[in-house]
Amino acid sequence: MSARPTGKGKGKERPGAKALFRQLPRTFGLVLQSDGRSFGVVVGTTLLGALVPAAMAYVAKLIVDAVVHAQQGGDQTEVLRWVGVELALVAAQLALSRLGSYARDVLRANLANIINERILEKSLTLELKHFEDSETYDRLQNARREASSRPLSLALSALSLLRGVVTLVSLVAVLAHVAWWTVLVLLAASLPGFLAEAKLSGEAYKLYSWRAPEGRRLNYLEWILTRDSHVKEVKLYGLGDWLLNRYRELFGKFFVEDRKLARKRALVGFAFGLLSTAGFYLCYAATAAKAASSALTVGDLALALAVFRQAQGALESILGALASAFEDALFMSNLFAFLELPTAGDSTALAAPKALPSGAQRLELDHVSFRYPGKEAWALKDVTLTLEAGQTLGLVGENGAGKSTLIKLLLRLYEPTEGTIRYGGVDIREVDVTQLRARFSAVFQDYVRYQFSARDNIALSDVRKREDEQAVRRAADAGGATEVIEALPDRFETVLGGWFEKGTELSAGQWQKLAVARAFLREAEVMILDEPTASIDAEAEAALFERFQQLAKGKSAIVISHRFSTVRMADRIAVLEGGKLTELGSHGELVAQKGRYARLFELQARGYA
Repeated sequence: MSARPTGKGKGKERPGAKALFRQLPRTFGLVLQSDGRSFGVVVGTTLLGALVPAAMAYVAKLIVDAVVHAQQGGDQTEVLRWVGVELALVAAQLALSRLGSYARDVLRANLANIINERILEKSLTLELKHFEDSETYDRLQNARREASSRPLSLALSALSLLRGVVTLVSLVAVLAHVAWWTVLVLLAASLPGFLAEAKLSGEAYKLYSWRAPEGRRLNYLEWILTRDSHVKEVKLYGLGDWLLNRYRELFGKFFVEDRKLARKRALVGFAFGLLSTAGFYLCYAATAAKAASSALTVGDLALALAVFRQAQGALESILGALASAFEDALFMSNLFAFLELPTAGDSTALAAPKALPSGAQRLELDHVSFRYPGKEAWALKDVTLTLEAGQTLGLVGENGAGKSTLIKLLLRLYEPTEGTIRYGGVDIREVDVTQLRARFSAVFQDYVRYQFSARDNIALSDVRKREDEQAVRRAADAGGATEVIEALPDRFETVLGGWFEKGTELSAGQWQKLAVARAFLREAEVMILDEPTASIDAEAEAALFERFQQLAKGKSAIVISHRFSTVRMADRIAVLEGGKLTELGSHGELVAQKGRYARLFELQARGYA
């Protein structure tokens, strides 16, 4: 999903040494926390690999000296002996390279996971207002898009920079002249490695293609935890940990597969790389032997050219690493800016939270007013309202009248700008928010269609009851979803929606019945129904409310609906206009007042006539 453009440009950091040095320590801290052992291997192989060229240069000098000595009548086997030593050094360098590559692959997987987890955990601490703010949402999407690769890239760029400096300082390159026939030898020595790498690439392609559906499932779990359309149910039903655990389990499966492929690539790459290197040094040994017999001239000029060539490459590597590090540091600043977003106002850890009385309680709104952040218009203005324990309240009003805003305040998804909301006589701002939300259950107007099984779609309001067959079936009956589920291929275990293989799509009315069943499963003290019958027919609506009246005995309920056949069953009906409470009473009382409610009721009744 693309990020929402903001055009504000806040929090952006200009490239430069300050940005780089500011982000390096924090990035290295993340890397060490994710997999300190693999990072230690990466650092060790990088530094040791940087020292190998110096050792090879010294051996090259010895080879040249041996060649000159042999040309003057010395022992020719001395040349081959030093060539063998250099071959051992190159083999060591290859081993360090492959070991470092393997460690980077493992580190990359671990680091991507820990940072994605931190982003998901952070998203669980954000309030609804953060998800409805374009700038914050943009930061979230940027963090998700770049966080899996940028931290390791910055760390490796810094190490590459260090390696380049060490190599540049210590480097004395060696290069041997080769004859035309060496091309055939090198090709023959490199072909097996090329074929092996091609085979491994094919295996990787098959692996990633095979698990593509599971990859989408992993993305879907991230999507649930970071979408504004899901945050209400995730917070109300406390789904964060449950969904995050499913994410971790699925990632663990991917990690084992990736590590196995990385290990295989490292071992096969080393073996065939060593073969290719042996072919090169076979040619090198033959050429050196010819030089020893005066067939070729080996001199300081060739050595100087090699030094220049290698030094030039090291310098280019330093410059490239530096540019990459600057770019990565900027992306890391975006990540850290998101992770450090303040979350004040939705505290779940009050110093001394007050306890709520047990059982259904009186719900009071005392002169409550509310404005959305950054807005001047009042969404609610001076609303005073009481819902006695066990009563049903109907909310009526046009779109934008403030009905859904009132629900958000009751669930502490937002807090009143003015006034107080009390439950059982306790200001809900003084209550642990998790304990408060446990008293409520809801069917939101924008209810979630979880691309999970039918069982999960019902059980997510209380995941502890997922395996409680009787509880799940009672909730399905209460929501009118039993008939829908019984018609599914695998009944409760059928995957719903069209996102995944063998998924079964439902109609809007069928999805809504599952949402109602989900709300009933919680058995909360206060049930909130926000347009609960918008997607079902009149017969299903009558059956739903007949069941609701039976199941809601002793509990409180708030019903929002544009259908007066729905709200007329409420004990009290509140009419909202422009965020203000304009009428309050029973259906009969409001009809008798001949106000706005009576006019709307008459208009709707004519439509059914």
